[in-house]
Amino acid sequence: MIHFKQNLLALLALYLTSLLGSNMSYAQKQIPFTGMLEYRITSTDTSNNTTAPVNKMFVYTNDTITRTENFTRQLGQQVAIRHIEKQKSYLLLVTDLGKFAIQTDHSKSDTIQKEPLYVFQRKWFKRKIAGQKANRILVSHPGFQEPIEFLYLKNRSNKYLNIHTEIPGLLLKYSIQTTNGTLNYELVTFQEYTPNNDLFGIPSDFDKISFDDFLTQLIKAKKEAQSTPQ
Repeated sequence: MIHFKQNLLALLALYLTSLLGSNMSYAQKQIPFTGMLEYRITSTDTSNNTTAPVNKMFVYTNDTITRTENFTRQLGQQVAIRHIEKQKSYLLLVTDLGKFAIQTDHSKSDTIQKEPLYVFQRKWFKRKIAGQKANRILVSHPGFQEPIEFLYLKNRSNKYLNIHTEIPGLLLKYSIQTTNGTLNYELVTFQEYTPNNDLFGIPSDFDKISFDDFLTQLIKAKKEAQSTPQ
């Protein structure tokens, strides 16, 4: 139970970091996207060694709301639903304490400017990935062993992922630096269609709760478990 909670808190921290992104935007004509994106996720430690099995991430969008599904062996399926314009999101979690939709209001996020750690350098020519001709950009970070090439679609918005928003387009191949190493995302499926609206709703059997209230329940449950005689 304690190990599960530690993994859960680490997941929540990464999730919130990825959703907050940055506030930089680009004025350019971009084609709205509705459909599904499937990414393959691999992770490497600080020595650039692969540390976990390949995981998957699915992103569904109707151009207004996104539904992101992550799959890991440790926590199973995690689902995040984000309203792009309202800057609000829900993280759906099934735990020993019940089913929760953890609310986050990104319009009220911390406005303190932090020193950027990622450095971007555009590259010439394009590279094909998952049937798409993508633009290239070389990205450096103190945690990377060497610069990593990111791929993106310039004619599609970066709003669906809301990560590395300094890059003016939809990311198809990118990496995120964490305290334990690097997460590498690579697009494997690009499908354009109209997803079912039911994908973007909060199930009725999930309790909507703030992040702070959810942590309070976790701490309370931990104290009760520790005080219970074995």
